[in-house]
Amino acid sequence: MESKSGKRAAPSRKEATHERIVEVAARAIRRSGYGGTGVADIMKEAGLTHGGFYAHFESRDALLAEAGDRAGAESVALAARVAASAPPGQALQAMMQAYLSQQHIDAIETGCPVSALGSEMPRQAPEVRRAATIHIKEMIDLFARQLPDWGQPQAHERAMAMVCALIGTTMVARAVDDPKLSAALCAATLKQLTPATA
Repeated sequence: MESKSGKRAAPSRKEATHERIVEVAARAIRRSGYGGTGVADIMKEAGLTHGGFYAHFESRDALLAEAGDRAGAESVALAARVAASAPPGQALQAMMQAYLSQQHIDAIETGCPVSALGSEMPRQAPEVRRAATIHIKEMIDLFARQLPDWGQPQAHERAMAMVCALIGTTMVARAVDDPKLSAALCAATLKQLTPATA
């Protein structure tokens, strides 16, 4: 919404509150999972009463879908920034290193929602899965655009395999209770993916 002067109008109080709820929920689902994220807890963390929830969302699934959409968009935007700031020809390597970095492994609450929630997604409502699917496709496309044979079917296939490898490695690296094994898993995946990009 823009005013006649071309400046974006300040969000209304309701819009600002809605944004705050979605922001809290986007962190909460990654931190606690879909099942571990209750409406009452989200509203409390957002500094609001539980009773105000339905003024903003039709259902819990509607909130989860919007939170998943927010989390996915943040993840894709971060990967795009990493790619854009990398030296020429280094974007793909930079994205893989960032995804498998210790910082990302430790940042479940703010990291990629697919690696945080992947095993739970098949049991979610269609609108929640749709939000995840959109951003998974965007991530695959972002990786494919960095490949030298971008535009060819094999580039898209390779990007799909790379994204799946990064997500799976992150899930397992977070699952194990051995920090050395966690780091070794990430290093091994990075090593295996790197020759394919040369």
